[in-house]
Amino acid sequence: MRMRIIQITPGSGDNFYCENCLRDAGLARALRELGHDVALAPLYLPPRLEETGRGSAGEVFFGGINVYLQEKWGLFRHTPRWLDRLFDGRRLLAWAARRAGMTDAGELGRTTISILRGEEGRQKKELARLTEWLEEQGGCEVVVLSNALLLGLARALGGGGGRAGRQPAVVCWLQDEDEFLDDLEEPYRSEAWGLLRERARDVEAFVAVSRYYAEAMGQRLGLDERRLEVVRPGVRVEEYEGGASPGGSAAPTIGYLSRMCAAKGLDLLVEAFLQLRQEEELGELRLRVAGGSLGDDRGYVAGLRRQIAEAGASGAVEWVGSFEREDRIAFLHSLTVLCVPARRAESYGLYALEAMAAGVPVVGPASGVFPELLALTGGGILVEPNDAGSLRDGLRRVLTDRGWAEGLGQRGRQGVRQHFDARRSARQTAEAYERAWARRNGREQREPD
Repeated sequence: MRMRIIQITPGSGDNFYCENCLRDAGLARALRELGHDVALAPLYLPPRLEETGRGSAGEVFFGGINVYLQEKWGLFRHTPRWLDRLFDGRRLLAWAARRAGMTDAGELGRTTISILRGEEGRQKKELARLTEWLEEQGGCEVVVLSNALLLGLARALGGGGGRAGRQPAVVCWLQDEDEFLDDLEEPYRSEAWGLLRERARDVEAFVAVSRYYAEAMGQRLGLDERRLEVVRPGVRVEEYEGGASPGGSAAPTIGYLSRMCAAKGLDLLVEAFLQLRQEEELGELRLRVAGGSLGDDRGYVAGLRRQIAEAGASGAVEWVGSFEREDRIAFLHSLTVLCVPARRAESYGLYALEAMAAGVPVVGPASGVFPELLALTGGGILVEPNDAGSLRDGLRRVLTDRGWAEGLGQRGRQGVRQHFDARRSARQTAEAYERAWARRNGREQREPD
């Protein structure tokens, strides 16, 4: 069945390595290659260049500045579209994101609640515009919400816009929402979780990015497991092959690829790195950091730079500016090991999949998806979460035994090819979408394997 799919995806503003944005874009690309018609509708901030594609909307919906103004002042809930369009300019949105840290969960409680209320929220004008655009697309089989924070849109988007007399199925991905929601202040945290459980009824199916996350969110949202599937994300291993051997660089090098913030544990990695450099065998150790940041991260990153300078290690640390696809692949091939010691449980860790696809072993925390991920691939080792000493010891094992590290990298690449291939992920996704559409329209469909 060839489907018309509308993918609703928050943009990152091109400021940091956004795993969810990249995953959504890669999936859309693979679905198109299977013959499906996929259009991306970006929300909040402009998408990265890698996320754009044919059939995608040429504008940003729920633009971050308009969402903020409509939340704060009633006047902006009734302004004409020509004025709203000025605030939705891509350059203005990107500028605001760099300076304001517009994705800081601690300050977004009221706005999160309002958007989860959908047609009853303060941004209902934005929802009406998105619904109108959807109808202008000529209908679709499936409307896809990138994550559960968008569940407030499901009722309106699923109420029309079908084709051939059929109703579109609304499918919601589950990927890393819990961290954002749990960081909200009360009473917004409890209210948000309550709204998610209520609005989950407006969705035909949920698709989680890992077995771990399906179980975690299934329990928290009270989901019927018949409406919950697991489709692991995919990468194209052939795009990461070639380049220098990760284990063969002159100086051992640790890499970090994620947003530079405390939640991702960059400070833990810096502490472990500085300790390892004190050891005779690792005196030439280097650290390369990539992934970008938001305005709220500036003080945190500045503090790490001072810590490194005071330790006399500034010359051994490189802060890599670009993380576009080609630059990212070249970055990975310069590493001996990749490590993002996230403090909170991760749902799938795209950076780890990219590293292993490039033949680079991973050191990850024994929490969230990583036990599942490394059991499937064999491409790395686990360490105690939030423990710089355990992290240091794990990194030392990989850094000082190049032969073993190279074997980890080879197994990781093969494991990613076997379990996390982009084309396989796209086929499983299409099957899940088709089952959701069939249930929505009362047609029998085989159950997932």
